[in-house]
Amino acid sequence: MFSSLKGGKHRRRMRIAVPVLGASLAAGVAGVMLMAPANASATPLPTPISKPAVKVVPQSELLSRVAGATAGDSTPGAAATPSATPSPSSTSKISPKIIGGTTTTVSTAPWMAQLWYYDDKGTTDTTDDEGFFCGGTVVSPTKILTAAHCVKGYDWKNNGAIVTGTATLASGDTLPSGAVVTGIWRQWNHPSYKVLPSGAVDNDVAVLTLNQPVKATPINITKSDDTTSYRAGTSGTVYGWGRTSSTTQDISDTLRKATLPIDADTACTGFYGSDFVKGHQLCVGNPATGSDTGTVTACNGDSGGPLVVGGKIVGVVSYGVTDCVEKGAYGVFSKVSTFTGAVRAAIDDSNLNDDNKADLFTRRSSDGTGFLYYSLGTKFTAKDDIGDWNGLNLVVQTDLDRDGVQDLIYRVSSTGDVYRMHYDWSADQMINTKIATNWKTRKQIYAPGDVTGDGLPDLLSVDSAGVNWIYPGKNDGTTGPRIRIGGGWQQFNQLRGHGDLTGDGKTDLLARTSDGSVYLYRGTGNAASPFLAKIKVRSWAGFNTLDMVGDITGDGKADLIARKPSGTLYLYPGTGKASSEIFATPITIGNGWQQYGLLS
Repeated sequence: MFSSLKGGKHRRRMRIAVPVLGASLAAGVAGVMLMAPANASATPLPTPISKPAVKVVPQSELLSRVAGATAGDSTPGAAATPSATPSPSSTSKISPKIIGGTTTTVSTAPWMAQLWYYDDKGTTDTTDDEGFFCGGTVVSPTKILTAAHCVKGYDWKNNGAIVTGTATLASGDTLPSGAVVTGIWRQWNHPSYKVLPSGAVDNDVAVLTLNQPVKATPINITKSDDTTSYRAGTSGTVYGWGRTSSTTQDISDTLRKATLPIDADTACTGFYGSDFVKGHQLCVGNPATGSDTGTVTACNGDSGGPLVVGGKIVGVVSYGVTDCVEKGAYGVFSKVSTFTGAVRAAIDDSNLNDDNKADLFTRRSSDGTGFLYYSLGTKFTAKDDIGDWNGLNLVVQTDLDRDGVQDLIYRVSSTGDVYRMHYDWSADQMINTKIATNWKTRKQIYAPGDVTGDGLPDLLSVDSAGVNWIYPGKNDGTTGPRIRIGGGWQQFNQLRGHGDLTGDGKTDLLARTSDGSVYLYRGTGNAASPFLAKIKVRSWAGFNTLDMVGDITGDGKADLIARKPSGTLYLYPGTGKASSEIFATPITIGNGWQQYGLLS
């Protein structure tokens, strides 16, 4: 990524950069979660629902994509925005970009990912082939954080491959020792991503969802209220395989890193002018010297890679100057704290049918039949019969193992035992796993997401005394030693949460009392004190059931389902505001929903 080239591979002038500016819970503790295979129960367990429609891509095809991208000569971002194609002007000032620094190992950066894209356009003519490389970061077992200019306008599901588990750059159709190549299931880029007239970019963040989990250790992203990491003079570490010299297009065979200072915004506005978007972007590095000597900076091929401070990602490599070393130039990164809410929603977007919209589980009172309703944004599809779900008194939708496939947590009425229905990737099927014994007296069991701030989804429960407990998730469907939140939670007859209601990227909670008062508990991302004092946001005596299953509309904000005793069901879209406007104008879903004695 940095320092002068030594034995680097030439990639046919591989253009791997952003567009260029056209002008210059533990044993022995009561209620501990225990993982065990599903066993006999007084009530038969539900039959697992259908497995997800994950596209399986043969290893040979993935390696072919890597090989094609290795020989690629395209610039990510340019094809989607032809008008922003870099100008040959020697004074042009923007191109994605490390030079100077040292090699590093996969053990120090196990979360690093290589993003390879190759599209032959279905022709035998190689002149129209599109191939390029970007960096990325594993932020959950199935999620890669990268730059939007590496994703927007490209069909990663059919043309992309992700390599993890190695510090060595993949070469052709041969993987380095320890490396794993994975396909992509779906992609998201920030909806406000744009290319400016000059070729500079804004809102440059994206998330790729893999078609199977990887074993690479994820790294967490920073919080929305992080200011300490962004103080001028703070040191951050950037990682990548990008160019190691301004005088050659060769990229590094080995992962490199460099320590760079974070600068005041004024440094970049002075150099880039209005192309630098304060609040959205981060100015990084000492000003370049005009040559490789004395310059330490990200460079072409590092696009989408992370800037790490305090063990968290605070920036994503976005753009810089052509050839990286123009005198006085700085590197520009996307400021992750600004985009935490949107990125978290993309990381937590698991559902039951691969469309990034949360779906709804219901159970009919008359016979116990379970149904799934799939979201179409502002309404649901016709119900999908998923068999006998009798004998249960609770079902919660979550993705406890963060594998991108939604789990169903349910409690058997007769025993109080709690099970998790989840996708077993090795067996290629949905299975039932027992996670708690005799939780009959638990007043509430819910799974709002990550309330501890470690990036892993958690399970929460209120015991018979009204004490609320966190069972911290461990990213594999199991939980750690429980953490006490506090008492007095018996005052609420419903606790609901699934995601971020206030737009700050932290998991929030709704609590409802018997008189219909609804309170918002804003998340803090702090395990010792996970919620702020409650704020009353609604008086809803007219509804007998509330439910939260995530982002139903697909706009990155958590939504609410509310039902009246008459059976009319409403969708309240989230606004991302921590106020009385927490939900937008309700949308009527339909009538007849009183037949369901159990919503999720």
